[in-house]
Amino acid sequence: MAEVILRHIAKAYAGGPRVIEDVTIDVNDREFVVLVGPSGCGKSTLLRMIAGLEDITDGDLLLDGERINDRPPKDRDIAMVFQNYALYPHMTVYENMAFGLKLRNMDSNEIRYRVMRAAKILEIEKLLDRKPKDRSGGQRQRVAIGRAIVRNPKVFLFDEPLSNLDAKLRGQTRIELQKLHRELLATMIYVTHDQVEAMTLGDRIVVLRSGDVMQYDTPLELYNRPANLFVAGFIGTPPMNFLPGRVTNVDGRVGFESAARTVRIDLSMSTHQHALKAYEGRNVVLGIRAEHMREKPVSMQQRHYSAEPIMAIDAIEHMGNEILAYFLIEDRRFVAKLSGDSTVKFDQPTTMFWDINRIHFFDAQTELAIR
Repeated sequence: MAEVILRHIAKAYAGGPRVIEDVTIDVNDREFVVLVGPSGCGKSTLLRMIAGLEDITDGDLLLDGERINDRPPKDRDIAMVFQNYALYPHMTVYENMAFGLKLRNMDSNEIRYRVMRAAKILEIEKLLDRKPKDRSGGQRQRVAIGRAIVRNPKVFLFDEPLSNLDAKLRGQTRIELQKLHRELLATMIYVTHDQVEAMTLGDRIVVLRSGDVMQYDTPLELYNRPANLFVAGFIGTPPMNFLPGRVTNVDGRVGFESAARTVRIDLSMSTHQHALKAYEGRNVVLGIRAEHMREKPVSMQQRHYSAEPIMAIDAIEHMGNEILAYFLIEDRRFVAKLSGDSTVKFDQPTTMFWDINRIHFFDAQTELAIR
């Protein structure tokens, strides 16, 4: 069993502000949890505190129910894979993977068994007698992961391990990490600033901002039910479109009116009408994802769409099976994800149909989702 619990964890450096405010999360046994957020949000600092490389200012860190705040890194039974591979260039791949075990005076037969097992899992058996400097970035990262595997730790920590790889290799290595997690049945905590990595790898994702947890949930929940404006804008590619406005009520029909009154949406037939009634006359922010806008509504569901004329498409990106069409609404940049055979043309007025049941609303003051 390897359950990691963080209770009100905080971190402050001498003479400076807190970089981690108050983090409380549970990582279940065998779970793959991803810490994601922009640069400077505290995700790597949080990971280093779990590893014992940074002191904890306040709070409790529990491993299998035991408080380990003051336990040195070597006694935590935690293995960490860093962004830079940190391999010894003068040693072979085998020697790099075996080095930590030799320092622990482990039996040579046991060392060989563990190294060969890890090499087989990572498909690097043929590289064991080579030097790391002769290998590609992806192969060197596998060696670094193998060095962690041979320890049989309770918890694996990954600090942006794919950031030095090119886009194609990152995609391949993500698949390998998923397979590795299934084979090892291990608890893994992974740090990245790339939300695509987070969405594809994590059983659950911690979204961080300025040392605070914005939301901790499954990838689909983060995408479909963001708790606030920050999560809504951070998770998803392309990012969610936003439009400020207010909630209206005309003859008992709840609606939305944009700040400049160029967009008016009747929400009386939507799933939002009851939640928005309490916000009548108040400022809100509308959010809609690119794939929830169409050139034409699905005929059977036309009543669930709102037709919004736009002045013109001012940029188009062809992606093969789909296109991204960009346009402005009240000086706000919007993007719609349309099918590859779309007939929209650059610099021509058109109408977009918005799926009113897939629109999100946020309190303009608190930035929290309205549900």
